[in-house]
Amino acid sequence: MAAPISIIIPTLNAAADLPACLDALIPGLKAGLVRELIVSDGGSQDPTLAIAEGTGAEIVQSQPGRAKQLIAGAQKARGDWLLFLHADTVLSRDWPERVADHMRDRAGKAAVFTLAFRSDHPMAKHVSARANRRARWLGLPYGDQGLLLPRALYDEVGGYEDLPLMEDVRIIQAIGKQRFSILSAEARTSAAKYERDGWRKRSWHNASLITRYLLGVSPEKLAAKYN
Repeated sequence: MAAPISIIIPTLNAAADLPACLDALIPGLKAGLVRELIVSDGGSQDPTLAIAEGTGAEIVQSQPGRAKQLIAGAQKARGDWLLFLHADTVLSRDWPERVADHMRDRAGKAAVFTLAFRSDHPMAKHVSARANRRARWLGLPYGDQGLLLPRALYDEVGGYEDLPLMEDVRIIQAIGKQRFSILSAEARTSAAKYERDGWRKRSWHNASLITRYLLGVSPEKLAAKYN
């Protein structure tokens, strides 16, 4: 019987972060959960592809753009379950157990991981706690939290839309709050943008973007404000 999960990672010049992301997937491979690893690349000019090939990942070449790359990766995937991860996300070591529990107990439903930042800054835990409350209360997790879902559910909701921004929000809205869980295993993501821009400034920037989106501003207009 084939392992159930296809892992899909969109990349663009991700050589600095990708090794840690890939290393964290090894426990799932050993547990017999990972059928294939698909790296959907948007034209990297750094060693990203060499790193991915060194792990035996299948490389998918795509036009740049996270949504386009996620779509291209999903088209190649053969697993009964899809796990979408950002290249700068490192899963905690207990992720295989939590994912296996979910697939057994909530078959047919989606899941995301608990957000954490790879940073010792005093604001890191505060910002991640606020994001996790948003995910629980409003049903709006960040794309940094990963997305695990059955292939059948992915197809049912139409998959990712080719948007310049908010593709992660759009698909979770289509899935619906009642059809996803938040796993206790952590998705430990890079804090580079927060450390570059300032934790409060970046937090307010992200909150402004999602609020404007929910109020009806198009992803195209919002993308012009995001970097």
